[in-house]
Amino acid sequence: MLRAKLFALPLFALTAAALTVPAHARAEEGAAEATSAEAEAAAEAMKSSWNIVQNTTNSPEHKTLVKALASAGLVDTLSAAGPYTVFAPTDAAFAAVPQPMTDYLMNPLNKETLAQVLTYHVVPGKVTANDLYKKIKAGGGTATLTTVEGQTLTFTEVQGNIKVDGTQGSSGFVTQADVAQSNGVVHVLNGVLMPNLTPPSAEPTTAAAPAADAATPAEASPAN
Repeated sequence: MLRAKLFALPLFALTAAALTVPAHARAEEGAAEATSAEAEAAAEAMKSSWNIVQNTTNSPEHKTLVKALASAGLVDTLSAAGPYTVFAPTDAAFAAVPQPMTDYLMNPLNKETLAQVLTYHVVPGKVTANDLYKKIKAGGGTATLTTVEGQTLTFTEVQGNIKVDGTQGSSGFVTQADVAQSNGVVHVLNGVLMPNLTPPSAEPTTAAAPAADAATPAEASPAN
């Protein structure tokens, strides 16, 4: 189980629509503790005998993810035998995404784009935190995994915690690892990850500020 006292929030960018947003870091100790509490609440609500969809539906911190899975038509997929490894953004992570982008992705006309984003958080097979640490060590400090979406995620260890990087500067930290599911494992994530997206048929109209680098934890306790 991972515990970090300061986490980075996501940089969420839609390259195909030329929209980028600045990353946000939780700089206050109280906010970091809240992140940890959210992860614990999510894990405590999950049962190893339930599948990924059942557990995220029961989680008080994954309401947005559940809604997005339903909108993207992925409920049956993640209810199947798998196994799957899901890096599951919390509601707080999704809340950091600019509203115009959220509205765009949740528009039924953009169902395929939403599915692309969500399957970028899913890796085939069961990959535990220990597996990730071993891969990072074997890779000289970096590991990559291919997602169900088809593109890769990059993993590094930052002060004892697992950092997950997507494309376009998107990133998040695993705040609760190895939450057992009947069809795989969930790692609670405090960021929303972005793949390089297929060009959409419509573009958000809201302009955004230039992207900034994602923040890293200032202090963290070693992983258990």
